[in-house]
Order: sequence, then structure tokens, then C-alpha cells
Amino acid sequence: MHKNNWLLWAILIAAIAGIFCGWFFGHSMTAVEWVGDLFLDALKMTIIPLIVAAVISGIASIGDASRLQRLGGLTVLYYFCTTSIAVLLGLIIVNIIQPGAGLTEVSEVIPDQVAGKEETGFIEIIRSLIGSNIIASAAETKLLEVIVFSILFAVALTTIGERGKPILDFFDGMNEVMIKIVVWIMYFAPIGIFALISAKLGDSGGGENFWREIAGVGKYMLTVIIGLTMHFFVLLTILVVLSRRGREFIINMSKALVTAFGTASSSATLPLTMECAIESGVDKRAVKFVLPLGATVNMDGTALYEAVAVMFIAQAYGIYMSATDQVVIFITATLAAIGAAGIPEAGLVTMIIVLTAVGLPMEGIGLLLAVDWFLDRMRTTVNVWGDSVGSTVIERICFK
Repeated sequence: MHKNNWLLWAILIAAIAGIFCGWFFGHSMTAVEWVGDLFLDALKMTIIPLIVAAVISGIASIGDASRLQRLGGLTVLYYFCTTSIAVLLGLIIVNIIQPGAGLTEVSEVIPDQVAGKEETGFIEIIRSLIGSNIIASAAETKLLEVIVFSILFAVALTTIGERGKPILDFFDGMNEVMIKIVVWIMYFAPIGIFALISAKLGDSGGGENFWREIAGVGKYMLTVIIGLTMHFFVLLTILVVLSRRGREFIINMSKALVTAFGTASSSATLPLTMECAIESGVDKRAVKFVLPLGATVNMDGTALYEAVAVMFIAQAYGIYMSATDQVVIFITATLAAIGAAGIPEAGLVTMIIVLTAVGLPMEGIGLLLAVDWFLDRMRTTVNVWGDSVGSTVIERICFK
């Protein structure tokens, strides 16, 4: 048995126990929410220093500008392709199952989470690439702005020769230190994940109330879950064919996947995702570049969810979506999912962009909110899996 398998089993048992306790003990489990928040904050604490150190040391270690261009180009191409596959898969499944057909109760009020964001578009997404104050960007965890700055810093570092070596050594050491801190934090993962899952399910009213919430949208939930499951195996196929890794890689990444389900945050899971990928033997240069970028802009699960959700809203309101409309959904969902990460509440922003593009009512988002907390965990898990597969595929192409 692998030396770290005990932690994986502990996390799995904790997740199951969290579901059980939240289901049967309901609201009383919110008493442990602070424990989960503490674990989540500990992971978030490592994100900015880890990303800065990893991206700078990773890019600077590549050195060759042509190799860096190839790495960046192939990484973006991989993300674009897998996100496109996810959206297309979501559209196919939602057209087959028709989860919104015959739904009698529809929302007539724009949810508070969406109000005020109606004018958000692709210009705001492009502007989110650059922050005027990198310290403020770091403090507000605007990862895309931090990554863009780190890439520019690393590229400039490679141009100053020997004078840059002490700086590179500093960031190399900083990266190793942050990975070590992540390893320490993960010893508390079973407790943290138990608290996060049980408190969230308890906050929704426990199992009985959860069943009532999904009564009207159960078919929609099933459609999203089927789509996410199928895309998981699409990525698995890509992994096996292009990188020739299989069962061992999945086992090694399982800690990150379960943590992604527990935290519902690709960013918070990033430190662990990087640690698991390195443990799996993925080249550190690929890990340091592909995974931070992926956690920020690669959202396969979210893109699939957006496509299904928008079609569900159209079906619920009895609005016919032609082939042309669905092409627009495909394009906007793909592009927005890749680019919206720099904006707070990126999932809702992406939804607004897609709904606006095809003229659907934003009030429809109210149909989704009751069960969104659960689906968010599932799509985040697929997001992290997509990043993980990307790291080993790009490694195989660029570093082998």
C-alpha cells in the first residue's frame, strides 16, 4: 500500500461521514462549520505565495523562449479543446433528456446573487487580465491578475542572466517550502472536509429538505451529473491515450479530487493538486505552469454545467432554442468559461453572458440556486480533474 493511501481513505471516510451527519442531523451540523472554514482558510493562505513561486520558478527554469511559447500555446489549446468538448457534450445530453420540459413553476425575480451584474461582458473579462495594483490583486485573490504578473516577471527574469540567479533560487526555495506547508495542512483534511460537507448539507436543512429542494429540478440535476460523469471519462481517455498514465495517476490524484468536492473551490484545492501531481511523477516544470493556469481559466465542469443550465432555463420557460441559438451557446459558454475566472462569482457571470447572448431571462437562474451548492462541488471536481490530466498530457508532449 502506498505510504499516503491512509490519508486518501481517511478523506473518503470523512466525506461519507459528512454526508451522513449532514443528512440525518440537519441544521445542528452547522455548529462545526467553523472547523471547515478554518481548514479552507489554511489552504487559501498558501495559494498566492505558491502560485507566484511556482509560476516564476517554473517558467524561468524553461529558459528557452521558443519552448515557452510552445508550452503556453499547447496548454491553451488543450484547455480550449477540453472545454469545447464539455460544452458540446452538455448540449447533446440536455437535448436528449429535456429536463426543463413541462416544468410549471418558473422564477419571476432576478436573484440577489445576479442583480447588478447584468452588464457584464467580454470586455470586463479582458480587463480582468491586468490589475493596477498587484498587492491588491493578491489580497483579493484575483488569481488571473497574479498569474499574468508572475509570467511577465519570470520572462523578464530570464533576460538578465546571472544577476537573476539569486532571485530564481529564492522562488525555487519558496515553492518547496509552500509545498511542505500544504503537506502539513493535509493531515487535517479529513476533519476539515467532514465539517465542510456536513455543515453545508445541514445548512440546507438536512436530507429531508434536500429532497424537497430537488423535487422540481431533479431531472436537471441528473442531466448535469450524467454529463459531468461522461466528461470525466472523456478526460480519462485523453489521459490514457496521450500521456500513457492510468490507474496509479487516478489514485494519486484522488486526494485532490475529494478535496475539490469538499471545498467546492479549484483555487483552494490548487496547492494539493500540485502536490499530488508531483507525487505522481509529473515533471515539475509542467506542474508549475499548467496547474496554476488551469485552476484559473480551465473550467470543463463549469462550462458543461452552463450549457445544460441555459438550455434547462429555455425549456422551463418554453423558449425554443434553434440550432443557431445553440451554436451561440456553445461559443459563448466555451469562451466565457475560459476567460471569466478573474471576476468574482465567475460561474454566475458566465451564466449571465450566455443567457444575454441568446436572449433568455436572467430570472431563470433562480430555478437553479437551491441545488447549485451540490452541483458546484461536482463540477469543481471535474474542473480539477481536467487540470490534472492537462498537466500530464502537456508534460508528455513538451518534456518527454
